[in-house]
Amino acid sequence: MSKSDLLRQLPAVHEVVKDISSEVNSKPEKEITRAVQDAIKFWRENILNNHHTIHLKTDVRVLVKNSAKSNLTHPTDQIRSLINASGVVIHTNLGRSRLSEKSVARMSETARMYSNLEYNLEEGKRGSRHDLTENLIKQVTGAEAAMVVNNNAAAVYLVLKALAKNKEVIVSRGELVEIGGSFRVSSIMEESGAKLREVGTTNKTHFIDYKRTLNDQTGMIMKVHTSNFKVIGFTKDVSSSELMQLKRNHPDLIIYEDLGSGALYPFQSVGIGDEPLISSVINKGIDVVSFSGDKLLGGPQAGIIAGKKKIIDILKKHQLARVLRVDKFTIAALNETLQAYLNEEYTTIPTVRDILKTPEEIRKVVWHLKRKVEDHPSLTVRILEEFSQVGGGTMPDVKLPTYCLGLKHSKGENYLARAFRKYKTPIIVRIKGEEVLLDLRTISEEELITVEEAIRSID
Repeated sequence: MSKSDLLRQLPAVHEVVKDISSEVNSKPEKEITRAVQDAIKFWRENILNNHHTIHLKTDVRVLVKNSAKSNLTHPTDQIRSLINASGVVIHTNLGRSRLSEKSVARMSETARMYSNLEYNLEEGKRGSRHDLTENLIKQVTGAEAAMVVNNNAAAVYLVLKALAKNKEVIVSRGELVEIGGSFRVSSIMEESGAKLREVGTTNKTHFIDYKRTLNDQTGMIMKVHTSNFKVIGFTKDVSSSELMQLKRNHPDLIIYEDLGSGALYPFQSVGIGDEPLISSVINKGIDVVSFSGDKLLGGPQAGIIAGKKKIIDILKKHQLARVLRVDKFTIAALNETLQAYLNEEYTTIPTVRDILKTPEEIRKVVWHLKRKVEDHPSLTVRILEEFSQVGGGTMPDVKLPTYCLGLKHSKGENYLARAFRKYKTPIIVRIKGEEVLLDLRTISEEELITVEEAIRSID
């Protein structure tokens, strides 16, 4: 069949809308129409670009109809809930940290009602949204003052723009990192108007390197915690506490550390990684730190800035503070997360809970799941020892021992992975060799029923 013949087969929009309306009667007519229009556009482009050969034996009208229904039931352009069976706890592509039940409840309550977002209940006049989070951050970190912006990249930019514009900022060459989305420290520094002064080498930077570079134009020394990679072997770096010594002769010098992930739970104490506690960095007297809210902290996307009051006050008054401010939902979720740390309710925070899960805890759950699905006629099912990852560019060298459910199908691992992604609640797995692995470290108890149903649904 020729290309022109296939194009002539494309149906009119109203014909398909009429045909499928009874099958998707819960959807508004306008939404159905848009789905049909998108489906026709998709198949027209496929035919014009010669991607139609495998469909020659299928009626184009049927293809359009099926695509339209798929657009309505599984929209690809809308955010959807899914199950993370990859074993990567802080999965950047899957929304990073999921929130605690209390955080979700507080966000929902905040959405339903008016709130004191910028209203001082005590004085009956306009207030500041900074006040709603500052005290909690001060309590969990020991900082004199704090504020929140919409992510840690914004925090870095604000600190540099407000405190070091047109001034030199000294950074070790070993800390000129690039994180996800091509975000480079050197680039953001250039955008902020600060002048980068590199010191040391990739693997070694000494105290004397900083000391020799200091001059009247120096406004800041910036430490960047290399949370998303490790340099091992012949290395040397200088801690922020050591750099504080330089303030004796340069009292106006600002020592700033971008902690990246930032931990409020002492993972080191249970043998997981070497991320420093935020409070331990603050207690060294450092001027200002910044860190993410949705990584190890286990809260919503946010950039938290904490440190000396005189510095935080400058940041709060800067014009960018309004541009980068967070909304009421972020404040609600973040406050509940911080409150959990204050109450030492660590395992109510899903990120902390999942990182701390022991292999034995996971093995028991995997064993029970295997017993329920091992009779599947099309699958070979087994339990195997593996490793989970913390994720989110955090603790790259840490492997968390885990147990996975391994599934093998005669149609191959890609067929299986696609079937899980296409399930009504998509399930994201990982592939190893010819098997699909389900790592139950990142699957909650409530999600297990859905996972079992998805496995049973596979042909």
